[in-house]
Amino acid sequence: MEIFDARFVVSNSDYLKCPVPDIPEFAFIGRSNVGKSSLINMLAGRKSLAKISGTPGKTRLINHFLINNSWYLVDLPGYGFAKISKSVRIKWEKMSRDYLRNRRNIINTFILIDSRLTPQKSDLEFIFWFGEMNLPFVLIFTKSDKLSKSKLISNLENYKSVLLEYWEEVPASVVSSAITGKGKDEILAMIAAMNAKVEN
Repeated sequence: MEIFDARFVVSNSDYLKCPVPDIPEFAFIGRSNVGKSSLINMLAGRKSLAKISGTPGKTRLINHFLINNSWYLVDLPGYGFAKISKSVRIKWEKMSRDYLRNRRNIINTFILIDSRLTPQKSDLEFIFWFGEMNLPFVLIFTKSDKLSKSKLISNLENYKSVLLEYWEEVPASVVSSAITGKGKDEILAMIAAMNAKVEN
């Protein structure tokens, strides 16, 4: 798939105010500072489609981007650490979970994981919540350019072994880098295949 048109549509704090759910949506979410905005810009081939900040917690609303006039890419507020109050963090998390539970046109959610880190409690809890809700998702391991190949392999194997303690199969995953473009074609191919199933 090639993205030839990507444009911001609207930001909302309530899923009920989001655009009419008449075309497929693909949501992106992850811990604060996981590199979500950089990944979205890489996928879209735009430098500033999603706002990038060195400060965790930049994304504070449900952001809809219309892609190729045929599907929405949805940028959700991060979870976990951010320099915000506990009450605001809880509010953001509820906003995202309400959206994910109730938005009927979500085809898939891409959960971003920092490949440099050991399995984080907040990531695991979020992944398990998806399982409990029976919601489709794919893991994207970000920032793969920031560590050696051997360390990357080691970290991924560690993550998979932890997941297998709770899951019968390891969830689908993609290794990515917003710097090198790694994973871009694979992620867009996944979206194209899922869109094709919806059309059929």
